[in-house]
Amino acid sequence: MPSVMQPWRNSFMSTSQHFILLRDLNQGRRFTGLSSPSLPYPGVRSFGLEPAADLPPEPAISLETLSPADLRDAARDPDVLGVARSMPTRLISPTPSDAPGAPAAAATGPTWGVRAVGADRSSFDGSGVSVAILDTGIDRNHPAFAGMAITELDFSGDGDGDVNGHGTHCAGTVFGRDVDGQRIGVARGVSTALIGKVLGDQGGGGSEMLFNGMEWAIRNNAQVLSMSLGFDFPGLAANLISQGWPEALATSAALEGYRMNLRMFDRLLAMLEARAAFNGGTVVVAASGNESRRPQFELSASVPAAALGVLSVGALGEGPSGFTVASFSNTNPVLAAPGVNVVSAATGGGLTALNGTSMAAPHVAGVAALWWQAIRERGVPVNAGAVQARLRAMASLDGLAPDQDVLDRGDGMVQAP
Repeated sequence: MPSVMQPWRNSFMSTSQHFILLRDLNQGRRFTGLSSPSLPYPGVRSFGLEPAADLPPEPAISLETLSPADLRDAARDPDVLGVARSMPTRLISPTPSDAPGAPAAAATGPTWGVRAVGADRSSFDGSGVSVAILDTGIDRNHPAFAGMAITELDFSGDGDGDVNGHGTHCAGTVFGRDVDGQRIGVARGVSTALIGKVLGDQGGGGSEMLFNGMEWAIRNNAQVLSMSLGFDFPGLAANLISQGWPEALATSAALEGYRMNLRMFDRLLAMLEARAAFNGGTVVVAASGNESRRPQFELSASVPAAALGVLSVGALGEGPSGFTVASFSNTNPVLAAPGVNVVSAATGGGLTALNGTSMAAPHVAGVAALWWQAIRERGVPVNAGAVQARLRAMASLDGLAPDQDVLDRGDGMVQAP
């Protein structure tokens, strides 16, 4: 029999037998005729449904040690929707300045990113929208988060808080309040935030931590979910080699793990889409990655940004002829947003400027909160699909420098309502 393991740990458990299983807790209940949802879904009737009409998908993640026979049994289990090898994750590290001559951030007023997405001109502020951020945690005592209802849950084993600073910077861009007269937050009316610490203090973790964090955010009805992290394919291969695996086999196993985790994301996002009829669903935003090195090397968006249903985000910077794609920004994003010289909250207080698609994704998450509020206040049912459609349809090419490839900037610069 498989043994169930602690789902969050300090480091990646690298043997070949550790697998993540995705189940739908309501799968069996549907076949038994049970018709009462296991959780309240206050938005059901706004979609013309009765609460007892059906059961929403209830994702459940577990990390288990499986023998080859156990793995075959899991593949035949109708309640198991996905199986993936546990693999290391890491934050998408900020990069050195892409444009040394770029203008410095103003000491007061909105940051250039807030202005570029039009949040400073919007009549919406994200009020009433629940946002989840899965990252390195948050410095909840920073003035940028004063008065907010923040729920933290540590999946890394390193404890609440944010020693690293990456998560705090991302959170500040999404919903941070003004700091010393400077506006850093796109949706500074957001008052409820779910902060899942899925990366440890050194910026690393495991894919089971991320999937558990997503499950937690989904169960708590997050309407917007932001992630600025990636899967460490080279790290998994190196880990297996250190255990004595031949290099070729370790590389193949790492590739298999990467593929399995991508498929796991696809299945989990499909469950999210199905839940939209019950609670409106969740807009999922992810950084496309910083692995490209233009003009010599360009890489496509990495997992989780490459998963179906995820709004992947590329990074733009300011230039003399307009907004330009950052040299590090991976190709094939859905949207683009400010990702160079982005000023936001620093762990311990104050502000700091960072570069990366990690900084671009929170701009899109903040604008998603604005659109969620805008559609809701028009008196029509709002769901994740409607918000995603608005984000893509209203993205702008105005202000972009000439000859910015569509494969690099996606639909364009995200725009607030």
